[in-house]
Formats: sequence, structure tokens, C-alpha cells
Amino acid sequence: MGSLDQIRNIGIMANIDAGKTTVTERILYYTGKTHKMGEVHEGTAVMDYLEEEQRRGITITSAATKCPWKGFDINLIDTPGHIDFTAEVERSLRVLDGAVAVFDGSEGVQAQSETVWRQGQKYGLPCLCFINKMDKTGADFEMSLQSIYDKLLANAVPVEIPIGAEDSFAGIIDLIAMKAVFYETQELGAKFHEADIPPEYAEKARKCRARMIEMVAEYDEELMAAFINDTAADEQVIRRAIRKGTLENRLNPVFVGSALKYIGIQRLLDGVVAYLPSPVERPTIVGHKPDDETKKIPVKCDPDGSLVALAFKIITDAHGDLYFLRLYQGTLKTNSRVLNPTREERENIMRVFEMHANERRILDSARAGDIVAVVGLRHTLTGDTLCDPKRPIVLPSISFPQTVITMSIEPRSAVERAKLGDALEALRREDPTFSYKTDPETGQTVISGMGELHLEILQHKLVKDMKVDVRVGKPRVAYKETITGTARVEGKFIHQTGGRGQYGHVVLEVKPLVDDQGRWMPRVEFEANAPSDKVPHEYANAVGRGVKEATGNGVLAGYPIVGVKATLVDGSYHPVDSSDLAFEQAAAIAFDKGLKEAGPVLLEPVMRVQAVVPESSFGVIQADLLAKRGVILDCRTHGNMRVIDAKVPLVELFGYSSDIRSLTAGRGSFTMEPMTYEKVPDQVAKAILF
Repeated sequence: MGSLDQIRNIGIMANIDAGKTTVTERILYYTGKTHKMGEVHEGTAVMDYLEEEQRRGITITSAATKCPWKGFDINLIDTPGHIDFTAEVERSLRVLDGAVAVFDGSEGVQAQSETVWRQGQKYGLPCLCFINKMDKTGADFEMSLQSIYDKLLANAVPVEIPIGAEDSFAGIIDLIAMKAVFYETQELGAKFHEADIPPEYAEKARKCRARMIEMVAEYDEELMAAFINDTAADEQVIRRAIRKGTLENRLNPVFVGSALKYIGIQRLLDGVVAYLPSPVERPTIVGHKPDDETKKIPVKCDPDGSLVALAFKIITDAHGDLYFLRLYQGTLKTNSRVLNPTREERENIMRVFEMHANERRILDSARAGDIVAVVGLRHTLTGDTLCDPKRPIVLPSISFPQTVITMSIEPRSAVERAKLGDALEALRREDPTFSYKTDPETGQTVISGMGELHLEILQHKLVKDMKVDVRVGKPRVAYKETITGTARVEGKFIHQTGGRGQYGHVVLEVKPLVDDQGRWMPRVEFEANAPSDKVPHEYANAVGRGVKEATGNGVLAGYPIVGVKATLVDGSYHPVDSSDLAFEQAAAIAFDKGLKEAGPVLLEPVMRVQAVVPESSFGVIQADLLAKRGVILDCRTHGNMRVIDAKVPLVELFGYSSDIRSLTAGRGSFTMEPMTYEKVPDQVAKAILF
């Protein structure tokens, strides 16, 4: 094994169709990981190994691989761009050390580019930018760079500029070495040569280099001195300054090229090893003791320390579930026993694998800084910590967005019913943004997900991969319920029988739980604030469980409850008859009563929509969005197209892809992502509820 300094754990992230998977396929080829170039448009991409991915030409699941580059080991994860699969991006970025954001050179920053960028920033990931597709019609490097400044507010520093654009895109200019680089297409870009910068680009390159040095000079004293004195700057000094600024997450080096035309990928790989951090250069992750969140435990990237790992992905397999782990500390060996403190379960690691898409290579052991897959676990779920049983620790878990769409699902026969339950449970283990429940009144099974495509893919997986024959209903919006006022309510559960009875009595205060912008939070919080002589501590925990169980069904139409804070303020107990069960029931009764008295309202998912339409269709599209209860947030011109940013209730957007095509004669397109939950207008709510 090489030094930990020689490891790079990176993800490729971007908007759908920006060329992420093609970039990844080129990386695999140039690093020698594959000997044949895969193509997305031909359905031969190595990292898009699922049948559905190849058929649709999109990435659905994040795929991991390890490839060598100039003495470094790069653990690479290719993530999806479609917002319906945002969980795949979220959980991948959580365990990575750096990222490469890919942008379409003719589009610049798009709607989902912003989303994945925000996800990366949430975890403080140093990030390189790669402006791809410079050979495409409409490619514009300056526009794309400006969109990174304007929309991502990133301190983007071009280290390369393109030679030409569209059909005339011929190569790149390296601003650090001040050399032109030309790639040989007939050799699939594996061969390239450096040359002097073409005379017509000499002045532009000089200005761009001066601007680059000005932007990075503050990160190195030697470079700052050269900048102030207007003397020549050494290449190594410039690279050192860029690396320092990137590791501090204050600079984002910008590379340029065309993955499809084999231009610029090797220079991007050089940038990954030169500027992105190794596992030991990332800030120390901090966990806590399983029974006390206030007792913090720092986790060092040290192979000799006690084992600490995070499970970030599960793939259900006929031969045993495959669990992807990021090792933060210690060494993991085959046939070892570990503790899952989140579930309070001991687990066995039977085998350890290095992954290459869907291919596995058996390892004897893995160490801190590695990303591997294991088999043998039984109780672990996504976001759980695995550690040395003698030194228990819990790492921060992974948070996922709420589901926004539901669909009924039924087995076609009694035989399929038993299979359906097992299959849905397997899907739930794999995908944290998928959930299911059975309606107690109708007996109908309802599945929930992030969008129509998400549920369509899951349905296909049930039928094709899991061989469960099902019938599905039409997609429906996943409404929520919340409150607008406050209430103080009492709940009693008193049950006398011949022997020992049941006695629980609580007084709850319920009020809206909102953020700084006054938006309802996507959860219910409970706080115990009653004197211990009224409600002892052990019963206060039972009250919290009772409140939690009561959040599943609201008082208006049985939708889940969000945005409520319940506080236990008073109550009473009986020294003999009180029990956990009695206090759970009393809490559920009080909470239900509190919801009814505190002004319950219906909430609906609202989507952030970006529509790109011809100038001639702008008026009709804008009017259509307003008719759908949309609010226009921004409009701008992009070439001969108009870009409209809006927020629109999800219920109004079913079938919108065909609407926008018909209104724009097939020339318009749109993307959408969950934005927030908002109160349903009273007139609309009446139609839903009655």
C-alpha cells in the first residue's frame, strides 16, 4: 500500500447531461483502468452498468472505482445528475474528500449544478471546475466562467483557457506553464503534445495569467512578492499557492476541455492530484459517545487507530447485500467483528472488496482513507457507524430530503403479496429517499419517492430485477400537515382492571417549528420540561416516543405531521399503575388534541423550476407557469433562448414535460428540484380535503 498522502477520494458531480459519465469513462481509459473507451450514447459506459442506465443514457446509481495516476490512487465516484436521485449524490459527497464539478460549456451553471454545488459546500468539499463540451454548438468559455461567479458565488480561478470553441475548438492553453496543448484525436487523446501558444492567443493568455496570479497571490508569500515587484513567478510557487487556496476551500481552479473529443482530461487528472486533498489533509471528523452526544471524540485518519467507518450505500444482491464503507480510522480486516453503535448490534465483516463499477476484487484488509465494499452485515443501514467494539463511537449521520411524491402499488396475486413485502424492504434499505407504508383503513400499500422518474425506476426494478408482478396507481403529491398556532392540551390514559391498572397523565404545549425565514421545519421536535416529581425522567422518554408515533397521521386527512414542537410541561403519575405504555398513549391523545386546537393546515411540496425556451415562446410559458400557481423568480436571456426560474407547486407539474414541448414546438426544456413545503391555499385545500 502507498502512503496516505497519495490517496484522493473524489466525486464527479454535475447537472444531468453535462457529460459527467463521459469524463469518468475517459479517466478510466487514460489511467489504464479500462482498455476500451465506453460511450454513454452507445450504452457502453462502464460506470453506467445498470440496464436502465444504459437504456436511458443517464446515471441512476453512484458507481465507485479506483484508478492509478502518476503514483497516486484515485477513488472515484460518478454520481447521478438527475434530481430524483439526489440521495446518491448526498451520500457520496458525505464520504469524499474533494470533487470535480462538470459544466456544459454551452449552458454554464444549470439548475441542478447549483444543487450539487450546494451539497458539496455543505460538507466543505474542495472542488475543481471542469468546463466540458467546448466543441458543442454555442460553447462559450467566458459565459460559463461568469455563471460560476454569478450563480455559485465561487472564487473560480482559470488555470487553462480554450483554443477556439465549437467546431474550431482545437486544444487548451496551460496558463501556469504558458504552453499550448494539442491532443491527437486519432489516438483517442491518449497522445498530446505541447507547443508555443499561437500568436493570436498570446496577448489573451498573458492577461489571463496575470489575472490568475493576482487571484492566488495572497496564498503564498513568495508569489505575493513576485506579484508586487512584477517579476516572473515560478511554476511550482503558483501551484503551491493554488493548492493552499483550494484546500482552504477558498479557490476553485477551472479546467477546460471536451471529454467527447478527448481533450483536457489528463490535465484535469493532474489537477486532481495536485490540488485536491488527501484523507490526512481533510479537517478531523468529530464523533460522539453513543450514550452522550456532548462527549465528543475526534477521529484521526490513522491506520493504527481503533476502527471507525461509515456505511454510506447498500446494494441488495441475491448473494448477500453489499455495503459501501468509508474508513475514517483504523484498519478493517476480512472476518472481523465490529460494533454498530447506532443499532446496538454486533456485526461480522465476511469479505472486503475493492470495487470497479459492478466488478469486485477481494482484499485482505483496508485502512483509514479507503472506500471499500463489504459483505456480511445484517442490521446496518445507510448512515450508520461501524467501529471497534471496545471503543464505541457514533459519527454524524447523513441527512436526506423529504419525499415529495407517492403512488399506490398492489401485487397482482396473493403469491406476489409476500414477495412484495420483502422487495419493498430491500428497496428501502438501498434507498433512503424511498419509503412505503400500508394504509390501515384501505389496506393499500403506498410508496413514496423524490419524483416520477424515481418511482418509475423503482417500479422497473421491482418487476425486472426482483420479479414481483405489481400494478401501480397514478403518482400523487406527498402532502404534509402542520399547525399555525399554539395550544396547551391535556392527555390522560387511565384504564382500571381487576389487577394492576394503567395510568398516564401529560400536559403538552404545541407550537409551530419554523426556521429563520418562517418556513416550517421538516420534522417534529420534542422537549421534556416537566418537573420530575410530576413526570419522572423514564416516563418523559415514553412521552417523546408517544409524540413521535402520533406524527405519522395528521388530523385533516391523515398526512404526516411536520413543523411542530411539542413540550411536556406538566402531568402526574401513579406509583403503582403508571407505565411506559400508559404515558405513550396519554402523549398520543394529547398531541392529537393539540393539533386540532392549534390551527392545522395542509402543506404541499413546491419545486424550483428552470425552463429554457425560445424567445418567441417566452410569453406563453410565463403565462402558463403563472396559471399553475407559479411565482417567477428570475428571467434572463441566454443566446437566443430565455431562461425562466420559478417556484411552482408539484401538483401542477404532473405531465409538464409534454406541456412545455407542445407550447414551444418541441424546443423548450425544463428541470425541477424540491425547494420547500408551503401552505396550500384555502380554496385548493378544500378541493383536496372534501
